[in-house]
Amino acid sequence: MTDLGHVLVLAGGLSPEREVSLRSGHRVCDALREVGVDARTVDADAGLIPAIAAAQPDVIFPAIHGASGEDGAIREVLALLDVPYVGATADACRFAFDKPAAKALIRAAGLATPRSVTLPKETFHDLGAAAVLERIVARLGLPLFVKPSRGGSALGAGPVRSADDLPAAMVSCFAYGDTALIEQFVEGTEVAVSVIDPGDGPQALPPVEIVPDGGTYDYTARYTAGKAEFFTPARLPEAALKAAADAAVTAHTALRLRDLSRTDLIVDDEGTAFFLEVNVAPGMTGTSTLPLALEAAGLDFGGVCRGLLLTAAQRGN
Repeated sequence: MTDLGHVLVLAGGLSPEREVSLRSGHRVCDALREVGVDARTVDADAGLIPAIAAAQPDVIFPAIHGASGEDGAIREVLALLDVPYVGATADACRFAFDKPAAKALIRAAGLATPRSVTLPKETFHDLGAAAVLERIVARLGLPLFVKPSRGGSALGAGPVRSADDLPAAMVSCFAYGDTALIEQFVEGTEVAVSVIDPGDGPQALPPVEIVPDGGTYDYTARYTAGKAEFFTPARLPEAALKAAADAAVTAHTALRLRDLSRTDLIVDDEGTAFFLEVNVAPGMTGTSTLPLALEAAGLDFGGVCRGLLLTAAQRGN
């Protein structure tokens, strides 16, 4: 038992990212127990509210990925239950989870982000898919990157290097969401920069360079050991490393996040960091970049999680 009292780690949920969330949640829970915290995991399903009411936790650590876990819904419920929790508020989550909305706010904050088009599935049906796709290619050029406007873990997302491949990419995208974000594909180094705020302001952890086996950092590459190679810190010039770190802190601040986040970026050959998206519930698995960044910074995973819980408990809702 510690001064934290009883802690619940929320994991699972009902999104396509359920299995990853369970892995994240159990890892967080195990790490907390190693540093003396009275913690256990609870699944975010229909029994969640009764489970929280019965457990009466002092503070909660959400480790739920995808819809409900990152769109603000679960955090809205936690606020209704008046239980302190780690991470962004429901309002902030709603903006961060909606990739086009986040890009607009990030652009207003002065960061670079790839040019893009956002269109719902109905537009392709009503106006004719071929004509719409032709105009997209004419406007943005090739290659492109297609992904659902809401969601994570690269589900339904992928690069498009030929106009002939665009229809199939759209079909894959719409399998995971009703609105597609089509971006210019920026060539460069893919990096993930985690931000933590232990109570004295957001600070960037060392940028993690991601080199996926096969060239695309898809779902398999993210969560299968050996399918991607990581370099921490990223193999970039000091100026580019600083630009990536600064971009992540700017994104965290502009989107009014708190406690922790992870920003995904592409750093081009000129050292410009292009914002792709931000994650309010970063993965905590053995192949996730936030734990790798903590290790590179010489920080203990369980100790950092405990510190974030203490901050949340002292803050309340």
